[in-house]
Amino acid sequence: MLKVGLTGGIGSGKSTVSSALAAYGAAVVDADAIAREVVEPGTPGLDAVVAEFGEGVLAPGGGLDRPRLGEVVFADADRLAALNAIVHPLVARRSAELMEEAVAAGVEVVVYDVPLLVENGLGPLYDVVVVVDAPDEARVERVVRSRGVPREQVWARIRAQADRDARLAAADLVVDNSGTPQELRERVARLWEDLLARA
Repeated sequence: MLKVGLTGGIGSGKSTVSSALAAYGAAVVDADAIAREVVEPGTPGLDAVVAEFGEGVLAPGGGLDRPRLGEVVFADADRLAALNAIVHPLVARRSAELMEEAVAAGVEVVVYDVPLLVENGLGPLYDVVVVVDAPDEARVERVVRSRGVPREQVWARIRAQADRDARLAAADLVVDNSGTPQELRERVARLWEDLLARA
């Protein structure tokens, strides 16, 4: 079984690549989805976040107000570190469970979709590190357009992540997403062939 670490900065198109690989037959372990799961209402993770950041990070329904929490942590490296110290161990434990399930099911390629792979030095955990890459300005435009996040907040998140050079330096394979959706589909098809050959 081939363990693939898939990463890319906000707005790079990593989730699109991840979905395409899942459609080809990869088992995808999505760190973002798990990070949401471990802080759902009623979980110890949410209790820990509220204990650290206060009830101001809760939405009216009792769930996590992600935009509010984002404003707090992406403006302050110490607060971001405090959040990561709560969430990352929970994500790691749940991810390990999902990886074990994929192994038991006999899946050939397991893709671990993790935005902060480079920042957290996780490259050595995988057989292959794939980076989805696009210029910073293009990434900002995509996020503003698709998610309605203010430009300044997108730039703050980009600055809080590894820079483009560091990410590319960690890559075994790079998927260029600076072109059209069709070009991306063709590149992912070639990537899948490459991953199967390595598996």
